[in-house]
Amino acid sequence: MGITRDGQLVRSIDTVFPGDVIVLRNPDETTLEPNGSLSVPVVFENENLVVFDKPGGMPVHPSIKHQGDTLGNFFAFRYPGLTFRPVNRLDRDTSGLCIVAKNAHSANLLQGSCEKVYFAAVHGITDESGTIDAPIARQQESIILRCVRSDGQNAVTHFKRLKFNEKYSLEEIHLETGRTHQIRVHFSHIGHPLAGDDMYGGLRCDIPRQALHCGQLSFTEPLSGENITVTSPIPRDIEELFT
Repeated sequence: MGITRDGQLVRSIDTVFPGDVIVLRNPDETTLEPNGSLSVPVVFENENLVVFDKPGGMPVHPSIKHQGDTLGNFFAFRYPGLTFRPVNRLDRDTSGLCIVAKNAHSANLLQGSCEKVYFAAVHGITDESGTIDAPIARQQESIILRCVRSDGQNAVTHFKRLKFNEKYSLEEIHLETGRTHQIRVHFSHIGHPLAGDDMYGGLRCDIPRQALHCGQLSFTEPLSGENITVTSPIPRDIEELFT
């Protein structure tokens, strides 16, 4: 890392003058193993960020059980030398749009600027629309599981039913807050767990993953300030629940 003025190193407290050329170099560090055998569609890209359409079943980050099959590994292959900086994170089995900053400055500016729209198939027939306002906490003695509990963090989910059949309802979902597993916990709490979400009471008889998809992502481009919206169609495995 270094700051130069007209090619000469300077400090952040040094005075600059009109006409000076200031360059900030912030080299990235990457430790993820590249994997070129993976394939993830790119729906938007510029010099500051890339938006992937992540398939269900692919983790965003490597873990003990997933060392080379993650979005991070694909990013390392596609952008050698860049650090993997996902701005919004999706569960492994959640499909859809995931924005990754290409540098630390863009990552900082993008934090808090992303608005997401999710789509989910849930068990049963829900109300036409509604709001779930219920605090979410970590389930005792579990690292992963969350639950609704009075001493939890504030969590608010808005939903609108788009269609339904005798088994499932398709919901359009907007979040006021971004708690871990918020959508999954909230719909389980009101008696309509996500299809395929056996962690929170859903059944996997028709789909082998939680039927949750991030289908729209809006954000402010870090440098230009332009408002950008990208979309991803509801994947076939969720659509087939309604055919």
